[in-house]
Amino acid sequence: MRENPYSKAVFLKSAARVSQLPDDSGYEVAFAGRSNAGKSSALNCLTGIKNLARTSKTPGRTQLINLFEIAQERRLVDLPGYGYAKVALQVKMDWQKNLAHYLEVRQSLKGLILLMDIRHPLKDLDLMMVDWALERELPVHILLTKADKLSRSDVKNTVAKVRKYYDLASHLITVQSFSSLKKEGVKELIGLLNTWFDLTPSDTCNENL
Repeated sequence: MRENPYSKAVFLKSAARVSQLPDDSGYEVAFAGRSNAGKSSALNCLTGIKNLARTSKTPGRTQLINLFEIAQERRLVDLPGYGYAKVALQVKMDWQKNLAHYLEVRQSLKGLILLMDIRHPLKDLDLMMVDWALERELPVHILLTKADKLSRSDVKNTVAKVRKYYDLASHLITVQSFSSLKKEGVKELIGLLNTWFDLTPSDTCNENL
């Protein structure tokens, strides 16, 4: 059994804006999504580290860009959740400005993992995030979370629906279902991340998840 390379993730730093991030070198993959899409749970599930990304019963609490190092010059980036109704409008605008700035200028960014609740995909802010990524031809992997909440047939139909929606951009956009609760879809996610991070075969994970 080979080790999951993401189990080595360690907290690097938090940043309120792009100017506070580490040097723009190496490889970064960013996780983004609405505040209730299960982003923290997905990161914890991916790494197998229970409290790596803090989960909260109050969506929208995390307002910082959080970085985790998985290897030399390779970082997972936890972007602030967006779209939570109880957050002040000015705060929402600041978040969106920082998210857009990060996606536009960060040269070490190799891809975006965009999380959507499989029961409520393709919301306006999700579409905006994809548009920002497509403007710089950045690959996007849509993670349809909470797949355990639907039947297998409904999961399959929703994945097909989202893929069809982005059919014209299929060279940049991929889609999968995911369940942090049942640890479904983890192998597929790890395989994609290994490609984006350009990890060597010796770093890849073949263990049962």
